[in-house]
Amino acid sequence: MRNEPGNGPGNDGGNGPRNDLKPSRLSPRDILRVGAVGLRARRARVVLSALGIAIGIATMVAVVGLSESSRADLMAQLDRLGTNLLTAEAGEDPLGEPITLPKNAVAMVERIGPVRHATATADVDARIRRSDVVPEERTAGVTTQAARIDLLSTLGGEVDQGTWLNPVGERLPTTVLGAVAAERLGITRTGETIMMNDTRVVVVGILEPIELVPTLDRTAMVGFPAAERYFGFDGHPSTIFERSTDASVEDVRAVLARSISPGDEGGIKVSRPSDALAAKAATDKGLTTLMLGLGAVALLVGGVGVANTMVISVLERRQEIGLRRSLGATRNAIRLQFLTESLLLSALGGVTGALLGAAATYGFARVQGWTAVVPPWSLAGGLAATLLIGVVAGLYPAIRASRLHPTVALNAT
Repeated sequence: MRNEPGNGPGNDGGNGPRNDLKPSRLSPRDILRVGAVGLRARRARVVLSALGIAIGIATMVAVVGLSESSRADLMAQLDRLGTNLLTAEAGEDPLGEPITLPKNAVAMVERIGPVRHATATADVDARIRRSDVVPEERTAGVTTQAARIDLLSTLGGEVDQGTWLNPVGERLPTTVLGAVAAERLGITRTGETIMMNDTRVVVVGILEPIELVPTLDRTAMVGFPAAERYFGFDGHPSTIFERSTDASVEDVRAVLARSISPGDEGGIKVSRPSDALAAKAATDKGLTTLMLGLGAVALLVGGVGVANTMVISVLERRQEIGLRRSLGATRNAIRLQFLTESLLLSALGGVTGALLGAAATYGFARVQGWTAVVPPWSLAGGLAATLLIGVVAGLYPAIRASRLHPTVALNAT
C-alpha cells in the first residue's frame, strides 16, 4: 500500500514522531532584549561591575589624550622657537685648565657660510643686591652677565616691561632683568635701581621667560661696554649663540667649535637647546607607556569583576535557566544570552570610560592652555578592549549556564 501525502508516519496525518522539526532561533534583536533584561534586574551590581571597566578605559584614554596634547603643544613650541639654535660654551683643556674664548669669537662664527645670526653673553664678576643696605652675601641667587644688543633677537626673546639694551644703554649702568631675577629681587616695574657691587644700576627692562635658554631668566644683563667700564670685565665671551638654516644645523655644529677656538676645539661644548625639549617629549612618551600599563591593570581588574558578576548571575538564575531549557531553549541560546549580558555590561563600562577619559583630557588641556588631542584610535582601541574583556569574562559563565540540565536547574534552591 502506498503512503499518501499526510498519511505516513513522518507526516502531519500520521501517528509517528515528526522528523522535520527544527529548534527555534532567536533573532539578534531578541538576544539583545533578553540580555538587557538580565542587566536591568540587577542594576546596582551592574553599575559596580561596569565601574571597574570604566575606570580602566578612562585612565587609558585620558593618559593617551593628555600625552598627545602635551606632545602637540611641545612640538608647536619647538616650531615657534626653532630648532636651529646652537650654543657653544667655554670648557676645559686636556689639562683641566679653563679655556677662554677669543674676543672676536662672534665675528669668527659669522664667517661660517650658513650662519644667519651670532651673538654672545659673558660672565661678569658683580654681586647683585636689592639695595645698598642689604648685606653683600645676600645675592638672591641672581648672577650678572654681559650681553650684546642682538641677543634678544637671536634667541627670540621678548620684553615684558620696559626696553632691551640699545647702543646707548649698553654703555651706561643700566640692566635688563630676567623674569626669575626680577621676581627674586622684588622688582615689579622699570626705573627701580639695584646694586651691582658698589654701583647703583637702573633697571630699564624685564624679560619674558626665555624658553630655549632658561638660565638667562635668573640673570641681570648689562652691555659689554658697561661691564668693561664699571665691573672690570675683560671682554671675553663665555657663551656663543648661533642660528643657521634648518638644513645646515648639523654641518655648522661639526665646525662650530673649530671655528671659535682653532686648536682647542676639544674644550668647546656645543649643544642645541631644543634637544632638551625633544628629550622631554621622549620622557613624556615613556611615562605614557607606564600609565597605559596601569590603565591596563585597572581594565583587567574590571574584567575580573565582570566575570565574577556573570558567574554569580548564573548561580542565582539556575531556575530561570531550567525553565527556559524546558520550554525549548537550546544550549546555544543560553550561551548567547549570558555572553550578550557580559558584552553589554563591558560595553556600558567602556563607553562610559571613553567619555570620561575624553572629558578629562579636554578639561585638563583647557586648564593648561593646550590644544586638546584625543586620538580616535585610543577611543576605538578602548572600546575594542572592552568587547574583548566582555567575551573573555562571559565565556565561562555562558558555557556553564548552557550545560545545566533542565531538571537539575528547576530543582535548585
